[in-house]
Amino acid sequence: MPISEEQLQQMSTQLEEVLDLIQQQDVDHVSKMDHVCPMYRESAKNLMHYTAFRGFDARSMQKGLKQLGLTRLANAEGNMLGSLVNLKTVVDGLLGKPVPEVGNQYLAIGEGKELLEKHTDQLFGTSSKPRRVRIMVTQPSEAATDYDLVLGMVKNGMDCARVNCAHDGPEIWKSIIDNVRKAAEECSTEVKIAMDLAGPKIRTGPISEGPRMKKFKSPAKSHGEKGMVFIKLVPDAQMELGPNELPVRKKWMRKLRVGDDIRVNDVRGRSRKIKVVQTEKDFVMLLSPKSVHIETGAVLKPSRRIMKKGKVGNLPAVEQSILLHEGDVLMVSKDNSVGSLPIFDAKGDLMEPGAIGCTPPEIVQKMKVGAPILFDDGKIEGIVEEIGPDRFKVRIVRASEGGSKLKAEKGINVPTLDLGISGLTDKDKEDLKFVAQHADIVNFSYVNSEDDVQELLNELHQLGVKDKLGIVLKIETQLAYKNLIGILITAMQTKTVGVMIARGDLALEVGWKNMGMVQEGILSFCSAAHVPVVWATQVLEGLAKKGMPSRSEITDITSSVQAECVMLNKGPHIHRAISFLDEVLANIESSHDKKEVMLPKIEW
Repeated sequence: MPISEEQLQQMSTQLEEVLDLIQQQDVDHVSKMDHVCPMYRESAKNLMHYTAFRGFDARSMQKGLKQLGLTRLANAEGNMLGSLVNLKTVVDGLLGKPVPEVGNQYLAIGEGKELLEKHTDQLFGTSSKPRRVRIMVTQPSEAATDYDLVLGMVKNGMDCARVNCAHDGPEIWKSIIDNVRKAAEECSTEVKIAMDLAGPKIRTGPISEGPRMKKFKSPAKSHGEKGMVFIKLVPDAQMELGPNELPVRKKWMRKLRVGDDIRVNDVRGRSRKIKVVQTEKDFVMLLSPKSVHIETGAVLKPSRRIMKKGKVGNLPAVEQSILLHEGDVLMVSKDNSVGSLPIFDAKGDLMEPGAIGCTPPEIVQKMKVGAPILFDDGKIEGIVEEIGPDRFKVRIVRASEGGSKLKAEKGINVPTLDLGISGLTDKDKEDLKFVAQHADIVNFSYVNSEDDVQELLNELHQLGVKDKLGIVLKIETQLAYKNLIGILITAMQTKTVGVMIARGDLALEVGWKNMGMVQEGILSFCSAAHVPVVWATQVLEGLAKKGMPSRSEITDITSSVQAECVMLNKGPHIHRAISFLDEVLANIESSHDKKEVMLPKIEW
């Protein structure tokens, strides 16, 4: 059905309204451009133009434009004003009107894409690989000592190595960075170093230590059968114990012989007979037909009478957890000393609920009755029921069937409240000194506002690296998404800016049903600002950790080409994950240019 003159006139009027809105906001927000770095001036203006456009309901206009076979502006965020002017020219031409005059300077079609590519190269370095999207890889602690592990990552396609300051310390970080630099040089390529500041994440406090014991369980076999249990005796002078290792005196251990039987009473009062099946210089291997729970100081009695009894050395305390079911109560306290397990009477009735501290403690005063609260990446959900001066009560409304275990150092999210916890911590400021000396990029965790960004810029200025160190802003809270425009404009004071969509925490904050829309919003606004985006959290996690990707992970990669960089987390199969991602991205990019679907010839 052909479009009517009345419909054309309506579109012309709508386009004129949008152009007037943009011109007015240029006047209203001219002061925001004062501190923007010259290289980002046009990008900042375009971001404001796109923001003004998104304040207008363009859906009816888009339907009319589709009928005319014209752009619907769905992918025009990189050149917003130029695209609108071009459309107005075409529509007015169909109406026989003169070409509209626009006083604003604007980017020509294609210039926005060029600026985004330029800014991406500045942040991640130029790439000779046959793909536009870069690959960032989180470095495990082993990367400090295993050079071949790092070399494999570089050979398989890693463009940027991520070091998380929440783990390890400067000595380990430096060794990782040295290995990355060495591997990059060996492969004649450039690999950027990005370091995450830990940030002010809200976490559960410590829980009282459990018994010093170790459980050696029978591995499950087919048809529900149980396998044999292997126990490895090692000298008690050994600093760290493996999962199946038990410390004993080295002198006693060396007297054991293959075939010896050893009796031990486990913590459940059961007597177990375990057999020596292998003896070596630094360890002895035992075999038990059944599971056994052994505690520090347990007596090991050999069957040979000439052998004296042995004793188990010091074992680490078992990590305790609070088991929570739907309907249970949990007390959360600002006293972060030691949490406690729930106490029951002889009949099994609850006498005192479980309690746990939180960090930072000041969030207790910010809580409100009725606020939803999430623990451990959303595995446990509750509602705040009561608030006291030093603690608040949570009623658990969602947990796994059979209960969910809440441990120490697990994340806490309160999506509906601004808890005022943001900015740089004292640890971040100390870590930033190392980052400034050794990294190319700083990943700013839990940024929430323009003030947070300004604080980081001030610290970088004092360290003399404000325009030398790239900044990646991690958007992982509802408040950060709400303040995204101001965050981006403030960050544009420096020369190299990027954004990471930290999808794990962000999904908890905005809600799973809203995550897709929020993700699209971040991508669109960053594209308007010509700021590169890092697509992060759980990308190919199944492949990296288990060696096999899920179908949804493959679909996720297809969506990730909307970004400029994809982040992989660590795992035993990380080399396969990098290589697979490298190949798939190159293939997908032949038919996708960010959000736009390209149409290559199909080879049947």
